[in-house]
Amino acid sequence: MILTVHNASTYCYTGGKPFDAAKPTVVFIHGVLNDHSVWILQSRYLAHHGYNVLAVDLPGHCRSAGDAPSTVEEAADFIAGLLDAAGVQKAALVGHSWGSLIALEAAGRLGERISRLVLVGTAYPMKVSPVLLETSLNAPEKALHMINVFSRSTLAAPPSALGPGTWVFGSNLALGRRVLASNTAVNVFHRGFAACDSYAHGAEAMALVKCPVLFLLGQQDQMTVPKSAQSLVAAAHAAGVVHQVTYVPVGHHQMTEAPEETLAAIKGFLQEA
Repeated sequence: MILTVHNASTYCYTGGKPFDAAKPTVVFIHGVLNDHSVWILQSRYLAHHGYNVLAVDLPGHCRSAGDAPSTVEEAADFIAGLLDAAGVQKAALVGHSWGSLIALEAAGRLGERISRLVLVGTAYPMKVSPVLLETSLNAPEKALHMINVFSRSTLAAPPSALGPGTWVFGSNLALGRRVLASNTAVNVFHRGFAACDSYAHGAEAMALVKCPVLFLLGQQDQMTVPKSAQSLVAAAHAAGVVHQVTYVPVGHHQMTEAPEETLAAIKGFLQEA
């Protein structure tokens, strides 16, 4: 599905079902050097079980035009524009890694328009090491290998994700290369990492959230280690935001390393009264 957001063509995967703004809507937001495809199992399942799905390619990534966001705040503005362009008055937001910060900032800004907030592989602050920032800019292939080592806790994807025996390390390298090559104007790898590193409004955004929040964390995550989400958990508690924390026994890419567990957590959370 193609929408025009801020005068730019934006691609959203709808899970193989026609878009219907009258249904409950879930927006999936990917992380750095990813695209909509990382949500393949979760988005398709929800689309075939009563939900309207918008798994977006962020601006300047793969099938979406426009300038790639240089800050979390810019990306949150895009999410607000996406909902307006789709004619969606209320939606749940599900974000992974950088996408979790975007979802958080958007939820804080949009208030009652957000029905549920799911933060997958989140951390705050989401600082990136100076070495990795520099390498993502000047030696992106080397940095891509570095983050794949830290991101993955499995060698092969479960059958419900990418297919039996899929080499997840190699498939994620291929995806990262494809996303990086999709934008010849800017280095979306470095720009995304810099946006994560510079974001400083997580606690303030959480205090403005008006909906329940699910923290979905990987027990073996070395990119956003589980303890790094505790400041946001504490901020939610301090603000009286209804929240829960769920752990899955994998690394940073919960959607493909523990696809069924990730889906079950999201589905159950969305269905809660």
